[in-house]
Amino acid sequence: MLTFAQKRVLITGASSGIGAELARQLAAEKARVVLAARRADRLDEVAKECRALGGEAHVVTADVTQEADCKRMVEQTVAALGGLDLLIVNAGNSMWALFEDITDLSIFRKLMETNYLSAVYTTYYALPHLKASKGRIVAMSSLTGKTGVPTRTAYSASKHAMNGFFDSLRAELWKSGVTVTVVCPNFVKTEIRERAFAADGKPLRENPLGDERDSMTAEECARITLAGVRRGKREVIMTAAGKIGKYLKPFAPGLIDAIARKKTKVT
Repeated sequence: MLTFAQKRVLITGASSGIGAELARQLAAEKARVVLAARRADRLDEVAKECRALGGEAHVVTADVTQEADCKRMVEQTVAALGGLDLLIVNAGNSMWALFEDITDLSIFRKLMETNYLSAVYTTYYALPHLKASKGRIVAMSSLTGKTGVPTRTAYSASKHAMNGFFDSLRAELWKSGVTVTVVCPNFVKTEIRERAFAADGKPLRENPLGDERDSMTAEECARITLAGVRRGKREVIMTAAGKIGKYLKPFAPGLIDAIARKKTKVT
């Protein structure tokens, strides 16, 4: 089982939500972390919390939708830590709108850039360093990368792309010593819901689900993620419903669609 003490870690999307919580939990286990995102002030706050927990923390500001920023981010990480053992590609955004209601189709490009291409760019530049350390890639995806969900057409498409990329990459890397874990949470209580795109392409600025009783916290999501990474799991699905749905979908796809409609309140 993998231990995280002194592991050299890069986390994208680390200024809030799941990324920030992963950083804090890794720091508590004495990992050495680089936190990357666009918001320097938020990154500095998380880095301070990580240091207070006993970890080493560095900040790199980057727009991960830009290939050049991803290259620089990895270079600065390796310069700060002397190498890289664990890459967590977590940066992302979401959307909540029926496809026929969308008035700004740039949502599809933006989510593909943020959720999928940012992971491709970062992984490309990190891979030589991960090969040197025989490290691990952790891709923070979603259950919507396993099955389509109403109101999430652009988001689901980007996560399907992400899952396909990392499943293919895992098969390519089988002799390299680099391993890949794809993480598929269900609903998680983070500010991504308020930042998600509405039909007009503007931030929603409210929780579209309202009642969050079926949502897990970022702390729980990070804990389950790191437990799966420790065990070297290929895939982490966090809920009983998600695990059952994975096996049920080939046999009862209509039932899975009905469950997805109910969860997203689409009737």
